[in-house]
Amino acid sequence: MTQVDPLAPRRTATRLPPAARPPRTVPGFLAWRAALQPDHVAFEVSGGPTLTLAEWDAGASRVAAALRARGVRAGDRVALVFAAADWPWFAIAYCGVQRAGGVAVPLSDRLPAVQIGYALEQCAAVAVLHGGDTAPAGVPATAWTAPVPSLTAPSTDLEGAAEIRPGDLAQILYTSGTTGRPKGVTATHANLSMPAPVHPRRLRLAHSARFAHAFPIGTNAAQTMLFHALYARPGAVSLARVTPARFARLIETPGVGTVFLVPSVAIELLDSGALDGRDTSGIHLVGSTAAPLAPAIAMRLSRAFPHAAIVNYYTSTEAAPSEVSMVFDPARPDAIGRPADGTLMIADGDGNPLPAGTTGEVWLRSPHPRAYYADPDASAAAFRGEWVRMGDLGRLDAGGYLHLAGRGEDVVKTGAFKVSTVEVEAALHEHPHVAEVAVLGVPHNVLGCVLGAVVVPSPAAPAGEPTLPAVRRFLATRLADYQIPAHLAVRDSLPRNAGGKVLKRQLAGVFPGVTASGGQGSEGAP
Repeated sequence: MTQVDPLAPRRTATRLPPAARPPRTVPGFLAWRAALQPDHVAFEVSGGPTLTLAEWDAGASRVAAALRARGVRAGDRVALVFAAADWPWFAIAYCGVQRAGGVAVPLSDRLPAVQIGYALEQCAAVAVLHGGDTAPAGVPATAWTAPVPSLTAPSTDLEGAAEIRPGDLAQILYTSGTTGRPKGVTATHANLSMPAPVHPRRLRLAHSARFAHAFPIGTNAAQTMLFHALYARPGAVSLARVTPARFARLIETPGVGTVFLVPSVAIELLDSGALDGRDTSGIHLVGSTAAPLAPAIAMRLSRAFPHAAIVNYYTSTEAAPSEVSMVFDPARPDAIGRPADGTLMIADGDGNPLPAGTTGEVWLRSPHPRAYYADPDASAAAFRGEWVRMGDLGRLDAGGYLHLAGRGEDVVKTGAFKVSTVEVEAALHEHPHVAEVAVLGVPHNVLGCVLGAVVVPSPAAPAGEPTLPAVRRFLATRLADYQIPAHLAVRDSLPRNAGGKVLKRQLAGVFPGVTASGGQGSEGAP
């Protein structure tokens, strides 16, 4: 991997006709684009290595040959455990596994050994590739390990390799496990190549030479970044370790016109002051994904990036690459997109469509749908033909815009009312002394449940703030009385998974022993 300036002029190879339709497999598309733009830098780790398309393609071929020499055959699962500093090696390994006919299983190196071990055993991985010298912990005895830089083979001639077809399994990606044990979500080459352009002049994100992101390997958001690097115009630039100050500096990298982040990183970036004095005029798009973006945070992002469109992306590991997206509109602050006809429906518990304005389960249409690996019962519950149950509740307004009420566990019934905790969290994000918040149901011996809010104070909050009385007064003009939290707990941080989602189930014990009159461990309602 060489240090090549991605802003330098590129020569265009002529080995493939520019108008030729690219193959609809991941390594096939890589070969197609590498032939057209061999020197284009696809990946760069700030202060570290870069990877051109030609190097990516050649490296994938070497890895594929090495894997075949070690017995990997079509359909074999090969896990990839890489740190953020190893994005170029991860990209090489990912396409190398697929070129060998195998199935890539990306996993974060930040996962505990027990979770890595569970995933490897659940998918029966035959091998584990990694970036460092030391193999990850948790690898079962049935799988061999190897650092990708060390993989060599007598020949890189791929003649005789298993043919890769669009319908072949290409990837297993494990869910974040916010509601239970992680599930392996399968994707075919046809599914993964859905966003691929059909012509080199139709590359996405054409306004940028580079895009910056802060997603850890092994998440669905990170996989989207990998495919942006493959399918879109700009190359990816990332950090070996993300801090607000480092990410703010990364944004000023020449050519960066697009930034992708999760709401928790956005909040940290805004609250840290790291953007103060930074030149953000070159950023034209700020994309948020993986969790709901509160309108108050979207407004703050629009002020920090005055020349950028703030875009909220809504999808899931199961539904990707299908998605709903929308540029934040202050006139519709709670809307997250206006899906095209036939791509999204609101349904009852049996999957029957509901009329506009009715809250129900959100289903998203995804051609070449995914499935849960070796779990037919779970697949039957989540996938119906091309339709994917998102696990969220929402409604379509009269204009066709989607509004989320949260996941099933995010809707709390208090007395006769159903309350969306997402809506309450959005209102709390407007409080000047609240940086982060999670709202959940707290048992109540009369109403069944009331609301409890767990908040992280903002850096500007005075000592002892925010308090429950102050929060309730603040919300009194914004929410109905039954939507206002009865209990408040202040914490230094919220538990999150690698994708940035709050793990509310880990907050279940924050309000222990609460009764109708309040209780120990929390502030009761006045």
